[in-house]
Amino acid sequence: MKLNVLLSVFVVQVSLLGCSQGGSLEKNFYKDTCRRAEDIVKEETEKHVASNPTVPAKLLRLHFHDCFVRGCDGSVLLNSTATNTAEKEAIPNQSLSGFDVIDAIKEQVEKECPGVVSCADILALAARDSVSYSFKKPMWEVLTGRRDGNVSLAREALVNIPPPFLNFTQLKQSFASKGLNVHDLVVLSGGHTIGVGHCSSFSSRLYNFTGKGDQDPSLDPKYAQILKSKCSPNDRTTTVEMDPGSSLEFDSNYYDILLQNKGLFQSDAALLTNKVARDTVEELVYQADFFTEFGQSMKRMGAIEVLTGTAGEIRKKCWAVNS
Repeated sequence: MKLNVLLSVFVVQVSLLGCSQGGSLEKNFYKDTCRRAEDIVKEETEKHVASNPTVPAKLLRLHFHDCFVRGCDGSVLLNSTATNTAEKEAIPNQSLSGFDVIDAIKEQVEKECPGVVSCADILALAARDSVSYSFKKPMWEVLTGRRDGNVSLAREALVNIPPPFLNFTQLKQSFASKGLNVHDLVVLSGGHTIGVGHCSSFSSRLYNFTGKGDQDPSLDPKYAQILKSKCSPNDRTTTVEMDPGSSLEFDSNYYDILLQNKGLFQSDAALLTNKVARDTVEELVYQADFFTEFGQSMKRMGAIEVLTGTAGEIRKKCWAVNS
């Protein structure tokens, strides 16, 4: 299959990315300084997932939003201060959740190894461990050694996080600015197989697509009617499954519904407007291929502009820089 050929290419690219953007990220970075670090993160994450099956979608999205602004440095976790409005206050981040899970994990890690393990690493590991919970095995490798940033600006989140109404060209440019390619774009979009989206993120497709009170013609008409029954034109609170009937299961069903023109967001539908992207969508319908490729793309995303060595800091609390 074509993906088998592509895989070897992307493995090489992952290696190169690790050198240029990933700094000195490595496997089991804390083996000498906090031997049980990754075990503690896994144990605590699994406790939260066991009691709340929506946690994987929350942490996966949190990790993505972190990495797309200043790289994977935990800056999305910081609270605003009297003199600064942080990333989490920006419009794209106001629906983020899972901060409490990361704080709880950090608290347990700090008890064992104070001031050693970064919040950025905890978020990267917890995102992986939460998705992996139902499979009882790690779904991708997470290299560690990230350090925490001490800058978090709401205006940067507005500029860097791709909104759900972008067309393909805009999406391609957004991902390229982070060192990710079209393949990564399509693969990482598969994260929409779990979680929900707010009506306000796609209502224009239902009620005012071109400003004339029309419906997006690329959206399956019957599916559009179902969405209209759930979302009124100005609804800003209701949420809808991104992968209908399968929003708690991490699988390749997202690509099946996408090919049925039932992608929830305009950015989902945009993947079918480019031949290379559409071909990739058709290949990722095969779940084994999706899992393999998702792991590779997550590793690439997790290496975006990371801080390593003596850069940044190791926060004591994930929501505040050290004093």
